[in-house]
Amino acid sequence: MMAIDLAAHGFTSTSTTYLATFVFLLLLLLFRLRRLRRYNLPPGPKPWPIIGNLNLIGPLPHRSIHSLAQKYGPLMHVWFGSNPVVVGSSIDMAKAILKTHDATLAGRPKFAAGKYTTYNYSDITWSQYGPYWRQARRMCLMELFSAKRLESYEYIRKQELRAFLNDLFNYAIAKKSVVLKHHLTDLSLNVISRMVLGKKYTTVEKTEEDKAIVTPEEFKKMLDELFLLNGVLNIGDFIPWVNFLDLQGYIKRMKALAKKFDRFMEHVLDEHIERRKGVKDYVAKDMVDVLLQLAEDPTLEVKLERHGVKAFTQDLIAGGTESSAVTVEWAITELLKKPELFNRATEELDRVIGRERWVEEKDIMNLPYINAIAKEAMRLHPVAPMLVPRLAREDCKIDGYDIPKGTQVLVNTWTIGRDPETWDNPNEFQPERFVGKDIDVKGHDYELLPFGAGRRMCPGYPLGLKVIQASLANLLHGFKWRLPENMKKEDLNMEEIFGLSTPKKFPLEAVAEPRLPYHLYSL
Repeated sequence: MMAIDLAAHGFTSTSTTYLATFVFLLLLLLFRLRRLRRYNLPPGPKPWPIIGNLNLIGPLPHRSIHSLAQKYGPLMHVWFGSNPVVVGSSIDMAKAILKTHDATLAGRPKFAAGKYTTYNYSDITWSQYGPYWRQARRMCLMELFSAKRLESYEYIRKQELRAFLNDLFNYAIAKKSVVLKHHLTDLSLNVISRMVLGKKYTTVEKTEEDKAIVTPEEFKKMLDELFLLNGVLNIGDFIPWVNFLDLQGYIKRMKALAKKFDRFMEHVLDEHIERRKGVKDYVAKDMVDVLLQLAEDPTLEVKLERHGVKAFTQDLIAGGTESSAVTVEWAITELLKKPELFNRATEELDRVIGRERWVEEKDIMNLPYINAIAKEAMRLHPVAPMLVPRLAREDCKIDGYDIPKGTQVLVNTWTIGRDPETWDNPNEFQPERFVGKDIDVKGHDYELLPFGAGRRMCPGYPLGLKVIQASLANLLHGFKWRLPENMKKEDLNMEEIFGLSTPKKFPLEAVAEPRLPYHLYSL
């Protein structure tokens, strides 16, 4: 057989390696496709070599997936590069994934975001299913987010809410418009910082002596970047042989962000450890204290290392900040598109609360229309429109179709919230659809899953829900809202940004006018 001189044809050793890798991966993909033909897979579009169906996914993946689901049905099979992906887009499919096959589909794909931004999958969100994750979940349910602990922090939420409302009042009397997202993020961040870290670290100005402290604006940018990078479709996650090229620049950004967060987390832990030194029977003052105490517990099934404490702390701060701010901003935006809805909300508030006090957390259960507004915002604008991806740990069957081990599984809450078989006028913001209906957001009703359901449900949802309900109720109770003079409701831009959350692409700018006696606004 005649040998071919590759160098004579312009092939270097590097290009030869790339070619060999390409051929190997192509053969591997063909082998996987042939193997999967043995399975009765859900319907879906035909994949292209190498890229699979990524050519069909636009800059807003949840909308692309929604369009495909309209064509291929409530259980759909697609390929992201060489990764098989199954998408459930109906109540029945969500229930099958999150309840019937919850344990089987409780894995997490090993994406770059989990590796680089969460201490190598050490947080609650991206940790792999097993003893470490189960222990983390118990910590959340029994310690960090227990009803008793959340109740003990109510004074913090109340203080920060009052400061938030007073700040808005200053804008209102000056007749200045406000970028609501900035104030909502400050509220959420201040609440969670005090609960988790013990103080508002981010309000301290950075000095030469202490470069670990970040300014509020820096920290908010870090959180925005964290949510964006944890939700993007990183090509290298789905076409592994190009991962080292970092074609989109995401991995470089993940590494840079991880360094910033780690510098801050090291400072937090050092300060907490120093505070506990020499104190006998130290009583935990915040969630970092609780985590440090748990890390010293010899009975833990899996030892909680320092990087695990940092990962959990970062998870608590990020998760407790973004979801509530995004949801409330969408709610006020939708109400500004339908000003007549304000009247029904304020009528309920005036009747139940009166005009001589603010809404307290204990009042929420008596405000069905305010609750309905929050639920409708979560239905139409779910914070995580496809939840966090799951991974099949074993083969299973859903609706007669095979779901092979290793398949990534998505629950398409964005489409479920727009299903005309479930909702009348699904694209319209109509809070009254929830009045008198026993539909909650706690993972039991699969038509509304803002926090997910099952084993992988967001463990911090009780806190997020409290902040959403209390801040929304008091924004409507304390202020009349309108758009700036030069803007009409038809001009409101409803585009979103895709990431692990879906905030408005253009933050809402609105004008507030006080509607309660002025003495209530003073701290």
